[in-house]
This record gives sequence, C-alpha cells and structure tokens, in this order.
Amino acid sequence: MSNTLTRGVRVIVEPQYVPEQSDPDEGQYVFAYHITIRNEGERAVQLLSRHWVITDGEGHVEDVRGPGVVGYQPVLEPGEQFQYTSGCPLATPVGTMHGEFNMVVPDSAEAFDAAIEPFRLAVPGVLN
Repeated sequence: MSNTLTRGVRVIVEPQYVPEQSDPDEGQYVFAYHITIRNEGERAVQLLSRHWVITDGEGHVEDVRGPGVVGYQPVLEPGEQFQYTSGCPLATPVGTMHGEFNMVVPDSAEAFDAAIEPFRLAVPGVLN
C-alpha cells in the first residue's frame, strides 16, 4: 500500500495479485491496483496526466506516461475524491510501482506533480 500527500492531494494505492488472470507457468503475473485520489486542499485541482515507473523482480523498468487515468481527467473540488482500478502485468512474481499524477489548479493554471510513493506488487507468499 502507498499513501502520499502532496500539496493537499492524497493518493492512496492498494495493490492485489489477480491469480485468475495470471499464468505463472508462462511467466505472466497480473496485479490490480485500486487508486483513491482525494483533494484535501482548499482549491480545486484537475488531474491532467499520469507517469508510472514499473520495475519487475529482475530490475527491468517500464516507463509509462499518458493523459488522464482510465479515460478521465477529473476535476476535484476540496473534499472530493476520485477512485479507479487498473492493472499491471509483470514477468516476475514480485515488483514495484511508483510515479506521479500531473495536476493543475484550474483557476490559476498552477501545475504540480502529486507523488505516488513506491508500492510492492507481489504474489502472496513470495518474499523477494
């Protein structure tokens, strides 16, 4: 799990292994992660884009960037939150993810990155 607060934007990540979509014999491990983005600040914010750094258990790194999240660029007023679930395939039973959401304050065009602290993706029972 990851729980990070940046300039009033809290990002909570809850990962889980998805065995029914995984095939360990073929080296495919699928993980889902549930994200909550909560505006704990005093001004509205909008999520414009995402950046993920995904590292598998062998140290291979994938850098993923794109607009919005799951097709949305939500605007969050103070006290509001946005939740979504997405997934990540890995070639190893363990890995990590971290990154940031590029945010803007609509009434000022002030931009900042809301950090997503590293979180672990692991098949239950795997220690590495």
